[in-house]
Amino acid sequence: MKKIILIFFLGFIFSKNIFSQTNSINNIDDASALLESYFSPLAEAFGSGLNNGWYNTAKPHKPLGFDVTFTLNTVNIPEEMLTFDPSLITGNNFSGNETPTILGSGDGSLITYANTYEFQMPNQGKINKNYIPVPMLNAGIGLIKKTELDIRYLPNYNFSLGFIGKGSVNLWGIGLKHDLMQYIPIVGNIIPLDLSFQFGHTSLNTNFNYEPSVGIKQDVDLNIKSTTINLIASKKILIFTGHASVGYNSNQTVFNTNTNGKFNFGDNEFNIPLDFDFDGLNKFRTNLGVKVNLALLAIQINHTFSEYPVTTIGVGIGLR
Repeated sequence: MKKIILIFFLGFIFSKNIFSQTNSINNIDDASALLESYFSPLAEAFGSGLNNGWYNTAKPHKPLGFDVTFTLNTVNIPEEMLTFDPSLITGNNFSGNETPTILGSGDGSLITYANTYEFQMPNQGKINKNYIPVPMLNAGIGLIKKTELDIRYLPNYNFSLGFIGKGSVNLWGIGLKHDLMQYIPIVGNIIPLDLSFQFGHTSLNTNFNYEPSVGIKQDVDLNIKSTTINLIASKKILIFTGHASVGYNSNQTVFNTNTNGKFNFGDNEFNIPLDFDFDGLNKFRTNLGVKVNLALLAIQINHTFSEYPVTTIGVGIGLR
């Protein structure tokens, strides 16, 4: 499981094209703004994926009831997130034609900086990254007062993986689901549905030391924090449980690197350390799904409608 999560999360993030350079750009605000435009679609996609897979019903577990569920959240990348217009970068110091983001494809454009010099953006290969898979392992347990505690966790894991080099990654998340019908029993008698409030927060952290060649060394830290709140309604009929929800997603990414030597980006170079954070998507979402209950086994599929649509499939075991 650790290997799966590591490969999915790091395989996209830390390609050679991401950390390529810029030293003629000695203004850290401009350098950060450029990297944010290039990198943010990936961070937003991962953030959307991290905010899914928290629930498949509105009904919390009974006290000490539990489930362990594996989900695969597949994020659909909007077409407009595959490129960006450098002239729209904050500060208005960049100009040039649209160029691929890290999720796009094709050759990078020739960009002019501060009307003084030109540099080439990174080439992104021939294939767009239209879908980003985000696997997740969740566990839930019932508490008192019709409340459920949900957790997701990947302990600190050291790795040595190809061109990424040596580093570590960890992930944790915590969520709560609380029944609302207990406060409005009259409504519950009239409308036989389960209705709950749900909250979830996930944090992904990674650090690695990347040295592609002698004299080029990069120490990189990346943290993606994703939070979601939802109002869930569900109804069980025979072995099927259908659910629908409305909610709100919030994502934030912190990216920093300390460069000893040259730091490459396209055909540009710079020596300044980068440390910046930016808010990702803060958007409303809706979700529809169904769960099939087969004794202790549960199979689920659901879809989230948002700026980055997400389709989730999952399988788990549990006792309610």
